[in-house]
Amino acid sequence: MNVRHLGGHAALVAGLLASTSFNSNFASAQDREAIDDPQFEEIIVSARRRDESAQDVPIAVTALTGEQLNKLGPIDITVLNQVVPNVTVEVSRGTNTTLTPFIRGVGQQDPVAGFEQGVGVYIDDVYLNRPQGAIVDIYDIERLEVLRGPQGTLYGRNTIGGAIKYVTRRLGPEPELRLRVSGGSFNQFDGVLTVSAPISDTLRVGGTIASFNRDGFGENLNIPGLDNGSKKIVAGRASLEWSPSENFFLRVAGDYTSDTSDPRQGSRLIPAAVSGNPVLDSVFDTEAGLINPEAEVVNRGFSVTAEWTVNENLTLKNILAYRDNRSQLPEDFDSLPVDDLDVPVIFEDDQFSEEFQVLYQSDWINGIFGFYYLNARAFNAFDVILGPTGDLLGLPGLNAFTLGDVDTDSWSVFGDVTFDISEEWSLSVGGRFTSDERTALIQRQTFLGGFSPALGGLDRAPIATATDFTGNETFEDFTPRISLAYAPNDNHNFYASFSEGFKGGGFDPRGSATAAPDLNGNGVAGAADLDDVQEFLLFQPEQITTYELGWKASTFDGRLKTSIAAFYSDYEDIQIPGSIGVDTDNDGIAETFVGITSNAGQADIFGVEFEGQAFLAETLWSEGDSLSLNWGLGWIDASFNEFVNALGQDIADDATFQNTPRWTLNAGLNYTAPLKIYGSDGNIAFLPSLSFRSRTNQFEISSPLLDQPAYALLDVSLVWTSDDGRWQVGVHGKNLTNTEYIVAGFDFVNDQTLAPELGLEGTLTAFFGNPRTVTATMQLNF
Repeated sequence: MNVRHLGGHAALVAGLLASTSFNSNFASAQDREAIDDPQFEEIIVSARRRDESAQDVPIAVTALTGEQLNKLGPIDITVLNQVVPNVTVEVSRGTNTTLTPFIRGVGQQDPVAGFEQGVGVYIDDVYLNRPQGAIVDIYDIERLEVLRGPQGTLYGRNTIGGAIKYVTRRLGPEPELRLRVSGGSFNQFDGVLTVSAPISDTLRVGGTIASFNRDGFGENLNIPGLDNGSKKIVAGRASLEWSPSENFFLRVAGDYTSDTSDPRQGSRLIPAAVSGNPVLDSVFDTEAGLINPEAEVVNRGFSVTAEWTVNENLTLKNILAYRDNRSQLPEDFDSLPVDDLDVPVIFEDDQFSEEFQVLYQSDWINGIFGFYYLNARAFNAFDVILGPTGDLLGLPGLNAFTLGDVDTDSWSVFGDVTFDISEEWSLSVGGRFTSDERTALIQRQTFLGGFSPALGGLDRAPIATATDFTGNETFEDFTPRISLAYAPNDNHNFYASFSEGFKGGGFDPRGSATAAPDLNGNGVAGAADLDDVQEFLLFQPEQITTYELGWKASTFDGRLKTSIAAFYSDYEDIQIPGSIGVDTDNDGIAETFVGITSNAGQADIFGVEFEGQAFLAETLWSEGDSLSLNWGLGWIDASFNEFVNALGQDIADDATFQNTPRWTLNAGLNYTAPLKIYGSDGNIAFLPSLSFRSRTNQFEISSPLLDQPAYALLDVSLVWTSDDGRWQVGVHGKNLTNTEYIVAGFDFVNDQTLAPELGLEGTLTAFFGNPRTVTATMQLNF
């Protein structure tokens, strides 16, 4: 065996093998001649709204190219959960396409109207205001970028925890036809067809149509023929690009996604208390009886992006966009045939955004100044059907209906300027002023006889109205950012940064006005005093202050790339939404519920992220082969100093951070060797990877059965690519050890407030990550 480039730094590499994730810090252009490995290509990111090597950006950013993603064979952006440290990106409970993202302990799990996500998701610089439909399938992609920490001085919408950027491909100058077909476990069959062509020297058009199909991982044992969590998605994108001169670029783009997958219901973790239904043998099976409304999610988007390079220093950019979504889901919280706790829901969202940027570049100053405007509506209507409870109380078909209609009118001005003080030192200073206005319509009503009129029931009057509220509130804040970078040479970049983040407040759409206490001391409580109601339903903004130290390095002639970041965050006024059962007549049975969102208190978050990539050897077993390693490690210590629950009790000693494991690790190898197939020259890549996550709590209060213990996932891909780039064939094995792991759930049993349980059967249900799958993929480029 002929091994080169291992000896001098074998000990160093061995010391890194215990760490794990994918990293954006790949070899620079001058290294690529020495390192003939596609995993070591330089990745250009737009984290600071200008194209830069990830190595030069003084921000904790991880990026994956479309080529890398193709070789890994991922399905959607939840792949980031396995390849980025201190990040949780999961499918929300009871859905197929709603996203729950957390970065460095900051996020928001609740998808109802009135709550903003702590992590921003962008498609081609267009911010998605709602989590519904944000599970984006990976196709026709240039790269994925993940920015950790508060964002706001560089991006249109302020995000307190970080940002995920989905960047699609621009159209090429030559005609293109690309077909990708996949098939595998659970009758998976996917197809993606991309076509583009120049109409003239200045005008190009193109589009992609995709279909993603798969049977469910389990069955609904209560409804024959209905899978549990199948996949039936049709999606498409189209764009027109016009460049009448070298100084002007215009892109008009649209996208559409329709998801008609079977409902995704949970797996009960405890036997039913009344009906006696046992825990099922398969964690992917369900006995859910709710089928109304028919599950369907539709997302649409349209954007116009214009860039004008005025001169060598000045560029103007404008991003105009509109998006909307409609989601209807039969969420059966109890996962039983009986309607003990059934929650059919409809979400309707739309948004209009306008962003104008002025970008300046010179020999020693680079900066961006911008204006951002967002007008968005978030609507939800859902029933909470408590059938057996109603029967017991002589209220057949008892239903607590909730409607929330929240408008957001937000505008911001922001800027960030980098001064190159010398060849080695640079200083970045930025700031943002944000104004968020919330206008909310909230209704809480009680119906008998099952579904409400909004969810397909008979048109009838409610028997009681707990809330009929309209309110308005404006939240404003200024958030600064400053960073100092020191690059003694092209191979090292040290930086220190300070940044603040802000997420506006809002109104809890599940709150009950009749439960409002006398907050202003005038002797009037409940729905009779509108000021008390507004104050009771209102929750205040969150703030975070983050300090970060980082070092990015390229050593051993570019064969070792590392990036390390250490941070501390002071997280204040944390928004904690929740629902508790309410016993209005003191008979021990909760016949309704109340949503209570509080600014629970303050927390400290410490963390470290260590990512890297090492080129281990070339000519390992045969002429022209190579071996490389990528890894990443995330450690986080997040603890509450104050946590005030719905009863006004400080339970900080018992509270935990949700969706934030202390350790996230993963590692991957890439062994590539020449291989000729049927006379075609090419390369075969063997890509094993292992990811590990320590114990993950689903909520702020520990749930012994629902919280996920530490687990690891093993994936392996084998991919052959022709030298001319025309063919690519691969086999991808995911979760090969068939590990069962929980990603979300409902818990109405372990209630720290000791309030009555909602429902009689005991609702403790879990949603599990994908089991073992094997997929074969073929891509042909014409």
